[in-house]
Amino acid sequence: MAYWLVKSEPDAFSWAQQVLNGIEPWTGVRNHMAKNNLKAMRTGDLAFFYHSNIGKEIVGVVRVVREAYPDPTVEPGEKGDWVCVDMQAVGPMPHPVTLAAMKADPAFADLALIRMSRLSVLPVTPEHWAAICQRGGWPA
Repeated sequence: MAYWLVKSEPDAFSWAQQVLNGIEPWTGVRNHMAKNNLKAMRTGDLAFFYHSNIGKEIVGVVRVVREAYPDPTVEPGEKGDWVCVDMQAVGPMPHPVTLAAMKADPAFADLALIRMSRLSVLPVTPEHWAAICQRGGWPA
């Protein structure tokens, strides 16, 4: 199993909407590195659901339930082989973990979220996954 972090602006698509929808396609990714991360996801992988721009915190956990397929939001004539995956809400992070808290902890200095802050789909190492789960009260 691999671990990931996916970002969403809560005013565009929030954790509450993910929970309400249950399973949701993770669409709209238009960055080649993020696209490659989506393509690397496998059924059963887990991801932190991160609210970007507003809140800047990990608020939940989702599971990949369908591997990469063509993104249906691609506009006619749009260049690129963009993909999406289907994510299912697993549960809320009992204590949201903020970006500020992670930046303040040297243990997270090499976390992809810190190093590549603009990327919307990021890998998370098992060590970082466990540390974030512990900080947020999520059973690792």
